[in-house]
Amino acid sequence: MRQAKVLYKGKEAGILKQHNDGSFSFRYLDTWLADPGNPSISLTLPRSQPEYQSDYLFPFFYNMLPEGTNRQTVCKANRLDSNDYFGILITTARYDTVGAVTVNKIKD
Repeated sequence: MRQAKVLYKGKEAGILKQHNDGSFSFRYLDTWLADPGNPSISLTLPRSQPEYQSDYLFPFFYNMLPEGTNRQTVCKANRLDSNDYFGILITTARYDTVGAVTVNKIKD
């Protein structure tokens, strides 16, 4: 299983996991949900439920991935499989993303 912290404007909002069977889950932190001033990180991942499950990478996170030549360059430079969406996400979404959300790998 691989895990990553999901931050909103630098504040930890939840945990994204890729399970050993290839499925994914995203869970808001209790501390994030406890503060009504904290927004949902995405319209497709509303605060109305604390945990989401999916057989594939959630569209919100998938849309953060580089495309085309940029993806090829990232994969080659970091020795990543071009179909390893979680690996690409944790490599590219640490610092410079479009929007307020960043994703940081949790060490094994």
